Amino acid sequence: MKDKKNILERIGVIGIVLTAITSPCCFPLFGILLSALGFGSFEIFGGVTMYVFLIFVVLSIIGSLFSFLYNKKILPLLIGIVSGLLVFYNYFFDSKGYDTLYIGMFGLIVASIINYYETRILKLMKNNGVVLKSVISCPHCGHQKEETMPTDACQYFYECEKCKTILKPKQGDCCVYCSYGTVKCPPIQAGENCC
Repeated sequence: MKDKKNILERIGVIGIVLTAITSPCCFPLFGILLSALGFGSFEIFGGVTMYVFLIFVVLSIIGSLFSFLYNKKILPLLIGIVSGLLVFYNYFFDSKGYDTLYIGMFGLIVASIINYYETRILKLMKNNGVVLKSVISCPHCGHQKEETMPTDACQYFYECEKCKTILKPKQGDCCVYCSYGTVKCPPIQAGENCC
């Protein structure tokens, strides 16, 4: 199921690129680039090109939302939503300029690439039996809380929500989870160097 959700975003982005490359009238930048490279141009979708393009944009945004539900990474979702809105703004309100259209299109591609790598990292961690939850204990007041450890960065500081003490890693440890957590951080669990 998770793979299908990620595929939805990829289908959307591939469709966006395919539609843009093969529609030089609607996307003159690609027509110029293809002509400069010696390729001819042709229309796949004819008079419905922009409708097909908008459908692929919607698929990409929906796929980005599903990726967020899986990865819990907000940045690619925000990039995807803002980029999609730019495309729709261009189509419905600013059809004379192409700036917002291209920015939106490239933003959707960037969001898809980020989601692809985030999903890959998360799957790799899960396949290696890496645990992402750790109960962190404050050495000052004894307060404990279960937290989800980041997979893409070390956490050097942690504020205890009870006594407000800022915890730092002990000498020789790479992060607060290795020092005060019930489970070491994901890179250490996977047998890699941490940060």
